[in-house]
Amino acid sequence: MRHLKFSRQLLIQLALALVALYVLIPIWGMVLLAFDGAIKLTPTEFQILPKQLSFAPFLAVWQNSTQQQPFLNVLKNSLLVAGGAALLSIGLGASMAYAFARFRFPGRQTGLFLLLVGALLPPVALMTPLYVLLTILQIRTTLFGLMLVYTAIALPFCIWNMRAAFQAVPKELEESAFIDGANFWTTFTRITLPLALPALFIAALIAFLAGYSEFAMGWLFVQRGENITLAMALAVIVGGTGASVSRSSLAALTLLMSVPVVILFIVLQRYLLDRLFVGSAE
Repeated sequence: MRHLKFSRQLLIQLALALVALYVLIPIWGMVLLAFDGAIKLTPTEFQILPKQLSFAPFLAVWQNSTQQQPFLNVLKNSLLVAGGAALLSIGLGASMAYAFARFRFPGRQTGLFLLLVGALLPPVALMTPLYVLLTILQIRTTLFGLMLVYTAIALPFCIWNMRAAFQAVPKELEESAFIDGANFWTTFTRITLPLALPALFIAALIAFLAGYSEFAMGWLFVQRGENITLAMALAVIVGGTGASVSRSSLAALTLLMSVPVVILFIVLQRYLLDRLFVGSAE
C-alpha cells in the first residue's frame, strides 16, 4: 500500500514537472532572445544561455518601439486605455450588478440574459455598432474612444462577476445597518462594497487585461501613430516587418510589456487568493 502511494506521488510530481517545463521553457526562450546580442535576426541554433549578454535590444525598443514612438509614450497609451477601461467597468458595472443582485424589477431576467449573451459574443461583433456610435460622437480616433470600446467588451463579464459577489453578502448585514440609521450609500460603501472587494478586483483585472492585450479592434479606432498601444506595436513587429527586424527586439518589447501586468498581479495577489478561497469554501 505504501509502495502504491509512493508511485502515485511520483507520477503526480512528474506530471507537474512536465507542466512546469511546458510553461517555463517558452518564457526562458523569450528571455534568452531578449538578452542575446549575438542574434541578429532569427536564432539558428538551440542554446540554453546567451552567447553574448547584451541590453541593446531593450535600448532599441525603449527609444523606438514602433511608428517612431518611444516605449514610454506607447506604454502611457496602453495604461491609459486599459486602466480607464478597468475603472469604467467597475464604476458603471458595480451599480448595475448590485441592482441585479438585490432588487426585483420588470425585465430583470431578460436583462441578465442579454448581458450573458454580450459576455459570450466575440468582440468583433461589436465593431460596427461601436464604430458608428463613436463616429457620431466624434471621438472614434481618440484614446478615450478606444477606452470606451474596451469598456463595452469587458462590462458584461464584470457585471456578472460582481453580481455573484453582491449576492454572497448577507442581506442581514445591510438590514442591520439600515436599522442603525445608515442610509443606502453608507451601507453600500461601508459594508457591501468592502465584502465584495476581491470580486471587484478580479473584474478590474480582467477589464485591464482585455484593454492591455487587444490589438485587432484597435486598428479600426486608432489612426495616428502617437495613439498606438503596446499590443498594436507588437502586432506591427510580428506582421509588418517580416525577417528584417531582429527577434531579440520582439522579445525585449514583450518582456517590457509584461512588467506592468506582473506588478499588477503582485499588488492584487492577496485579493485574488481571497476570492479563490471564498470560491472553494462555497
